[in-house]
Parts: sequence; structure tokens; C-alpha cells
Amino acid sequence: MPTTAGSDPLGEAFALAAARLTAAAGDDLCSPLRAAISIPGAVVSTLGSPMGSQTVCASTTLGARIDEIQIDLGEGPSWEALRTRRPVAASDLQAGGGALWPGAWDAFRELELGALHAFPLFAGSVDIGSISLYSPVARELSSDEIDGVTGLAAIVSGVLLRRALDRADEVDEQPADGPYSRREVHQATGMVAARNGIGVDDALLLLRGHAYAAGRPVREVAADVIARRIDPSL
Repeated sequence: MPTTAGSDPLGEAFALAAARLTAAAGDDLCSPLRAAISIPGAVVSTLGSPMGSQTVCASTTLGARIDEIQIDLGEGPSWEALRTRRPVAASDLQAGGGALWPGAWDAFRELELGALHAFPLFAGSVDIGSISLYSPVARELSSDEIDGVTGLAAIVSGVLLRRALDRADEVDEQPADGPYSRREVHQATGMVAARNGIGVDDALLLLRGHAYAAGRPVREVAADVIARRIDPSL
């Protein structure tokens, strides 16, 4: 079908992927990401503290192996993306590169992997993991594609953080620190929302995420925010 004047196929693809990720009930966060930019494979993983290092989803067995290499070696584009909180592009792995992660690069070349693009997953001060998009042939991403995937990464970060917090609530024998359980949590949530220019639901997620990463009760972190011992920007 011919493209109509004024249409934006890439924008529409990202909008559809965003809707699918927001509504995601299962563990398949990879299919919407892969479809958004028509790339052969995607991997979503958590890395390091506080969620541990594990593969959340992988489009193919190759994707699972790519993630396994990075987790086993503790290096690679995914780790670099999370460390710098910036996308990392390895557009042609067979041509060169990998100075920051030589072990992973050698392993990728043995797999005859062409390209690997990593995007960080984080929420406020909480490091979560990465998205890896890969291709058996060299593949560059346009600036629009990078911006689009960065936006999708923010959605995936929220999904994974909410899941982690829900699991923590399920095994916590203490009363839950819900959004309306304590006045301090209310007040701190408002401060976080105002500082970051976000809604109260997202502000509460950042507050809870910070507490989760620090291994502290939400009410204690809220008190520190109110007392300005913790910056409300989190």
C-alpha cells in the first residue's frame, strides 16, 4: 500500500510498540521492540544490583546467547549502556571495535553477529538493565530510531520496576508502604513530582524504586526527602 501524504510509518510503529509495552501482561517485552524498527532480534535483561543479572526475554536462542555472554563476562554494550546511561552502538562487529569489552567482542564475532545496539534501562536513581537489539548483518540506527527506542526503554524500565516492587510486596511480611499509608509518603511524593515535572503515580514509583534499591522502607526515604537529606530529583 502506498504511503499517504503526511503519514509517519516509523512514528506509528513506535506508538504501536509503546501501547503494546504499556499493556504487557506477560514476559514478552521483546516482540514490540523488535517490530518497532524491523530488526531481527531483541533482548531485555536486568543487570547488577538491585534486581540481579538475568535475561527477561529474548527473541531467539541467539539473543539468549548474546545476553549470556555479557552476563557471564560482566562486560559488553549492555553494561556500557547502563553505566553511561546512554545508547551504545556496535553497528558492524565484524569490522572492528570492542576496545571497552574485548572478551565479549571476540565472542560476538565467533557468533558471526553483525550489529548490536544497547539501550539503558533505569528509573530515577535505580539502575535496572538494558535492551539489546541485534542483527546478523551490519546495521546502523537512524537518530529517529535511537530516539524512539530510548522512549520505549523508559516504558520497559517502568514495567520491570513495577514487577520487582510487586514481587517485593508479595513476600514482605510488614505492612505495605502504599501510596496513601503515611502522610510523609504523600508529601515526599508531591515533592518528587514537582521537582521532576511528572505525575504523582510516576513520582511514587521513583520514590519506591529508590527505597527498593537502597533496601530501606519507603517511609524512611520519604522522611529524608522531606528533610532534604535526599534530593527530590532522585
